[in-house]
Amino acid sequence: MNKSRLEAFSDGVLAIIITIMVLELRPPEGEGWTALLRAWPHLVGYAVSFVYIGIYWTNHHHVMQAVRRVSGAVLWANLHLLFWLSLFPFVTEWVGESHFGAVAMTCYAGVALLAAVAYTILVRVMIRADDRNHLLAEVASGGGDLKGNLSIVAYVVGVVAPFLGRGGTAVTGAMLALVALMWLVPDRGIERVLALGGERE
Repeated sequence: MNKSRLEAFSDGVLAIIITIMVLELRPPEGEGWTALLRAWPHLVGYAVSFVYIGIYWTNHHHVMQAVRRVSGAVLWANLHLLFWLSLFPFVTEWVGESHFGAVAMTCYAGVALLAAVAYTILVRVMIRADDRNHLLAEVASGGGDLKGNLSIVAYVVGVVAPFLGRGGTAVTGAMLALVALMWLVPDRGIERVLALGGERE
């Protein structure tokens, strides 16, 4: 199967997710800086989620450059990823409304964890889908999974931390920020492999 429809559909869904998140931002009640400051949990939650969706969009784009053909299994694995990403507006709003409450933060980290697992599954399914996806296999075999594995560990810590007592939500926030910082720059391995692949072709 050709990959163009998968890319177009994924881009559209991610754009809609961001649109939903910004539409859920409500103006502060009242006038002045004090009113704006009271809305800071919503603004911070939106900013973090925007960065997360942006990270998935850029890395999804990079991965698709290393893929030549997709299969029905790839389509479903991609939908699985989009399902978890589509829950970001829900947990983002909950985190803002609860002012970073423990259960809301646990659920946010849980959605982030399941999205990361879904992304890992998607890459594995893509590699198995067609021999022509060998460039993606080269990235994975060259240590491209390191950041992904570290992210999953950090998310697990983030899910559990709020149950461990006072300060747990801060640990969750730190884990989420750490993962975001790790992924702000897309996987360099894909760019290197793509460059080498282009030279070989």
